[in-house]
Order: sequence, then C-alpha cells, then structure tokens
Amino acid sequence: MVVPRCTLRNLKFLSNIRNPFQVFWCWHSSAVAVDPENSDELETLSLADRHNAYNLFDEFPSKDITYYNHFLFRYSRSGLNRDAVYIYGVINRSGALVDGCTLSCILKVSASLENCAFGKQIHCQCVKNGYLEDVSVGTAVLDMYIKSGNLDDGKKVFDDIRDRNVVTWTSLLTGYAQKGMIYNVIEVFVAMKLEGIVPNPCTFATIFGALADEGVVECGAQMHALVIKHSFETNRVVENSLVNLYNKCGLIREAKHVFDGMEYRDAVSWNGMISGFLRMGLSWNTLEMLYRMRLARINFTKSTFATAIKLCANLKELGFLRQIHSQVVKSGFELHDYIRTGLTVSYMKVTEVDDAFKLFSSEDDVETVVSWTAIIGGYLQSGNAAQGIDLFHQMRRQGVRPNHFTYSTILAALSTTALYQVHAEIIKSNYEKSPSVGTALLGAYVKIQKNSEAAKVFEQIERKDVVAWSAMLAGYAQEEDIMGALTIFFQLSKDGIRPNEFTFSSIINACAGHRAAAQQGKQFHASSIKFCCNNAVIVSSALVTMYAKKGDIESANEVFQRQQQRDLVSWNSMISGFAQHGNGDKALKVFEEMRSRNLEMDEITFIGVISACTHTGLVHEGQKFFDMMVKKLHIPPTMEIYSCMVDLYGRAGMLDKAMALINGMLFPPSAIVWRSLLAACRVHRNLELGEFAAKKLISHQPQDSAAYVLLANLYAASGHWSDRAKVRKLMDDRKVKKETGFSWIEVKNKTYTFMASDVSHPLSDRIYMKLEELRIRLRDAGYQPDTNYVLHDIEEEQKEAILSRHSERLAIAFGLISVPEGIPIRIIKNLRVCVDCHTVIKIISKMEGREIVVRDSNRFHHFKEGLCSCKDYW
Repeated sequence: MVVPRCTLRNLKFLSNIRNPFQVFWCWHSSAVAVDPENSDELETLSLADRHNAYNLFDEFPSKDITYYNHFLFRYSRSGLNRDAVYIYGVINRSGALVDGCTLSCILKVSASLENCAFGKQIHCQCVKNGYLEDVSVGTAVLDMYIKSGNLDDGKKVFDDIRDRNVVTWTSLLTGYAQKGMIYNVIEVFVAMKLEGIVPNPCTFATIFGALADEGVVECGAQMHALVIKHSFETNRVVENSLVNLYNKCGLIREAKHVFDGMEYRDAVSWNGMISGFLRMGLSWNTLEMLYRMRLARINFTKSTFATAIKLCANLKELGFLRQIHSQVVKSGFELHDYIRTGLTVSYMKVTEVDDAFKLFSSEDDVETVVSWTAIIGGYLQSGNAAQGIDLFHQMRRQGVRPNHFTYSTILAALSTTALYQVHAEIIKSNYEKSPSVGTALLGAYVKIQKNSEAAKVFEQIERKDVVAWSAMLAGYAQEEDIMGALTIFFQLSKDGIRPNEFTFSSIINACAGHRAAAQQGKQFHASSIKFCCNNAVIVSSALVTMYAKKGDIESANEVFQRQQQRDLVSWNSMISGFAQHGNGDKALKVFEEMRSRNLEMDEITFIGVISACTHTGLVHEGQKFFDMMVKKLHIPPTMEIYSCMVDLYGRAGMLDKAMALINGMLFPPSAIVWRSLLAACRVHRNLELGEFAAKKLISHQPQDSAAYVLLANLYAASGHWSDRAKVRKLMDDRKVKKETGFSWIEVKNKTYTFMASDVSHPLSDRIYMKLEELRIRLRDAGYQPDTNYVLHDIEEEQKEAILSRHSERLAIAFGLISVPEGIPIRIIKNLRVCVDCHTVIKIISKMEGREIVVRDSNRFHHFKEGLCSCKDYW
C-alpha cells in the first residue's frame, strides 16, 4: 500500500492526532510504503514540528540512509544547521551506513557553523570509511577547513585529493583570497591552468575579489582578458566582480564600461557601481545611479541603503537623509545594526544631534555595543570629542564591554593620559594584536608624537595591513625622519604589501623634510604614477607641498595645475609656496581663484596670503584680507596670523602700527610675534622699540640665542658697539650658546652636510681653493665684508675669515665644483642667512652665471643675476 501525497499533507491539520509522526511510524513499521515522490511533504512536516520529528528519529527503526539524507539535506538547505547535526547523530546511533552524500552534506553544515572541531571528527570518519578519495567529499573537507579559517590543514587535504576538479581548486583559491594572500592566489591559479583545469565563473569571481581587496589592478586586467577568452564576459557573477575590482582600484571609467555593457543588472551590479562612485567622492554621480536603479525597478537592498545613507552625510542633506530613513523603515531594514549605525552617524554629520540621539535611545537594545559605538563615533565625527569620550565612559559604567570597533573609534580622541589607560584596557581585553585596534592605537600615538610607543604597538600587530604600515610611515614623516620612513616603505614592499594613496602621501611628506634628498621625492612621485595613486587628492596635495618645500616651485605649480581634484591642503600649499619663494603676485592670483570658486578657507590660507602681501609690499591688501578673515569669515586670528601682520607692517616701516596691533591682541603675544617685531626693528634701526621687543623675546625664551643675536645685530647696525659687547657678555653669563649653523646640499642623490670652517669633507682642499678663488674675485668686484654682525671680540681679519667660512659658503663652493652648469645649486640652512652671506651669494650668482636657491629658517631665496627674490628683506 502506498500513502498518497494528500494524506501526508493533511496529517499536521488533524487535531485529534497528537503526534502526526506516530502515524508515519505506524505506516513504516507496518511496511506501508511512502511514495518517494512525497518525500518533500514529509520533510515539510518535519520542519513544521521539529520536536516530534526528533522523537520519531530516535525511535525510527529503518537503517536506510536515503530517508535520513532527505531530512539532512532539507535542514541544511533551510539553514537549520544545528538540527542537521542532531540528525547526523541519529544516523550514527541508528547504525545506518553513511554514504558520500551524507558526509558532503554534514561537512557543509560544519563549514557553515565554522566548527572546526566537529569538522575534524567528520574528516576522520571520511578517512575511516574510505570516502576521502571521492572528489566531492574531499572538496567538502577542504571547504570546511577553509571556512573554519584553518588554511594549513585545508592545503594538506587538497594535496591528498587525487582527482581535483575546478570546484576543488576554487575552494583553495577562496582560502588564500580570504587571508589576503594574493601571491598564493595567483600561484594556485597558474598551477591550476598547468594541470589543464578550465576555470569557471566562480574561479574568476574569487580571483577578482582577492585582487580588488589588494588593489592589484594590472593582474586584474590580464585576468579580464582571460575571462573574454573563456567567453565568461557576459556572466553576471564575473561582471559584478569586475565592476568591484575596477571600483576598488580607483578605475571608475573601466568599472562604468563593464557596467554599461551588462545585459542584465541585478542589485549587486547597481550596488557595486554606486559604492564605487561614492568611494571616489563623486557624490552627484552616486545620486544619479541611485535614481537610475529606482527607475530600473530594482529593489534597494541593505547595501544600497547603507551607501545612500553615507551619501546623505557627504552631501550634508538632511531632507534627503530623512527621505532615505523613511524608505528604510518601509523596507523593514531599520533594525539592522549597520543600517541603524549609518543613520546615527549620518544624522550626526548633518548636525542633527538630537535626531541621532533619539534613534539611539529608541531601540530596545540600546545598550548593545554596536549602538554605543555608533553614537560615540557620531559625536567624534561631528567634532564633539568631549561628549564622545563621556559616552565611552558611560558605556563602560553600564557594563557594556567595548569591542574592537569601539576601541578603534575612541582612540584618536583621547588625551595622552587617557590613551595610556585605554591602552592598558586593550591589553587586558587581548585586542592589542588586532589589526584594526592595533592600527588605531598606533595612529593615536603618532598623533601625540610618541613614535617610540607607536613602534612598539606596530611590532605587536600580527597581520599588518597597508593601513598599519602607512600609519607608521606617517609617524616618521611627522618627525621628518626620512631614514625611518624609507626603511618602513622598503620593508612593506619586501613583505608584499601594495602601497596605497595614504602610503604615498606619508612617504612624500617625509621627503619634504630638509634631511631628504630632492631626488627621493621625485622617485616616489614616479612610483605613485606606477601604482595609479598620483591622481588621489591626498597624494597630489602632498606632491605640491613637497616640491614647494624642496625649492622646486615650478614642479609644484605643474602638479597643482594638473590636479583633477583639489582640497584645502592643495590651495594652501600653492599659496604658501609662492609666498615663500617670493612670488607674491602669483600667490594672490591663486587666492583670488579660490575666492571666485567660493571655496572653504582657514587660518593657513590667510597666513599664506598675508605673507604674499608682505613680500610684495601690499600693506593695504594685507590689511583687507585680515579684516575679511576676522569680520566676514569669522575665523579667529591665531598667533601665526598676528606674527604675519606684524611682519607686514614691519617690512613697510610702519612699526607704530605693528605695536598697536600687538597691544590689541586677544591674547598675550608669544615669542614668534616679538621675533617678527625685533627683526623689523633691526632692518629699520629702531633701537628703542627693538630693545623693548628683545626684552620681551628673551623673557619668553631666555636660552634661545636668536633673540640675543638679533639684538646684537641691531646694536651693530646702529653703531652701539659697547651695547653689542654687553649682549655678548650676557650670553656668556647665561651660558647661552649660539645655535650651530648647518647647511645641506644634494649632489648625485646624496646629501652632504657642512658646518662653519668644516674640513671633514673628502674634497675639502678643492672646496677651500674655490673659496679662495671666490674671495679674490669678490674683492676685485668691489665687495667689502660686513663684519658688524660677528659677535666675537677679535681682529677684523679674523672676523672676515669667519664670515668666509660660513656653512652656506662651503656648500655653495662644493656645489660650484660638483653640480653641472645649467643646473641650479640648492642649499638648505637651519638658521637665517646672515647679511654678509646674502650679499656674497648675490654677487656669486652673477659672477658664476648660476642660479642658487637657499632655503633658510625663514623662507626661500632665489639668487640669480645678482638679485634675490626676497628683495633684501628676510
């Protein structure tokens, strides 16, 4: 007798039968057959009443593995993995003989549960029953180890499988891809091809995903060609992975080309393109794609809403955000953690703190670590660090334990003392070796200039990603430690880490320091082009800054003009660069272009533009820009701004106005302001005001030799020799030592250092011969040494000898005998160039027909044809 389908379907609706499975058991024990075509109904019945199904299985007399497999597969497909494990236990207790299908299925269940211990038991059973040679079972064992994160054991299983198919190879590729081991992925793919295995769409999708995560676009382009060769270019899975690859590598045009060529686009396709535009900062293109997705009648997914929410935050569009929020609620996604987190942060970014906090407070699970982390991050991103830190402490008081996301979020906002305390908590929580927490902790120490602590944290991070390497690089760049930065960069390259735009930004910033060779910056510029990072705004802005600081203002301007996008750093660097190089008119032209575009400005912008006015003598314009900053843009003047204004008035001889500005400052003037005033008094020989400024400066920095030297020079320029001698004695009494002057010159990619009267260079004999030759030619040209600024009480000839051996003159002499004609000689000096050396270098530039660029502690001097770009005021 065969039980019909309708009978099985209706068993669960019979109220007078307490356990429908009892009827099934009676049928089975009475040899009443169940039609195999009705197995789906039986499985549906088991899913509807799993408790009674368990009781039935425990009493089930059959040892036919087919019946068990039906239930095992159904539970597995329905995501009821723990129920599937229970069924497998029943199978073992029943004495039924498992087959390859049973083992493959339960291995997939183990992989889904990421239960490696249980998976290993099944692996042993596969070996015991001789099923490991079955390619489907072997692949399932491999897949189980891969998904459990045990790649080494998975590789051993892979090596033991004799007849490997494309699924087996793809499983191993997936394991390496998940670990970010891109070179192993490529190596396995090549071996697969050599064995004659034809890749399938899943193979290519896996490889493209790995290449996208590591940013290896060149290899991706080659793989794209293979996709076309194998006729998979119209496969949607492959097309989606290509869109993802090109987007993550910053090649938005190539991604758009693939996307436009797709015959059918699903939500994954649209989401990939939308997130790509957003990642590149193309907000309006992102908005257009969202509109087109809606027109195409593709339902928004969680990923779509997450991107749309980020877009609202970027655009600062509160109305749009609220519309998206309403759509999220209608779609039933509001309770998803990362959607709620995104909404909270976005409300913070559009300064709707109340709405963000209401969203945070309205949830039943408000005290989950995800919710707390979202609201803390929102306050930090909105600039309210104090409230964010307070919430962090409140979260811990309420017993919610921070996770790695919480620590990564809060670390950057902590003070030095609090940072050490939280670091101790991180060690206790065993998060120190976590890449995300370790990197955030490293960045926090770099921010407070604790590079030694940062280096210790860096060494503790188990898997250092490119973010960690870049953060460590940034620390060395901040301290202008070019050797440390180079060591880190070369080590990350050696370890197979692909540098990104943040890496290049950091190393290029390190090359901007005075200890770095100019050629090194150019080499990293070339490398950034090779890795397709040169167009990233953070890299191009760093290049503008680097070239300007290295004295190559033409290259800085060339990069600036080619920038596809410019941020505030780009504009400020170009304005300051032109100003420091004496090109005030060009600096003002850039500023006017900035104004015409209604771009955001800050105090750094006005430091640059007021300095430009100073160097071009535009006092009225400088005053106008100062008033614009304070009255129109409501930017409070900083100490540096006041110093620039004092310098502006001082250069023009308006010392009374400079003093009036100082008296009207909103806070007590610091040393930098008094130094600017004292320098102006020296030039205009205002002895009374100069003495006043010097006393103020010395009271701020009693051990700084600059104040004493400036005052002594003022006395010398005014002919007050006895007063100058008193200054010298005061320095001796207070044991104030004049800072040692150093000059650096780069020749053939090597930097040479000189100090006054230096004889350590291997070519010292030739250098001093060149100096003697120059001394004779200078004398014949009518040059008279200005010994007034030599503070030592010695004979005049000795004073002249001291002047002739200043460090910059030694560097220039070396440059004249080493640098080919037609190439500018570039010198860096740590102190301000003295008046006599400034005069001498002007004459040498004319006599030798060479351009000499000197960067001293104050500005750049471009000497050419007997003139200097500073117009003799520095």
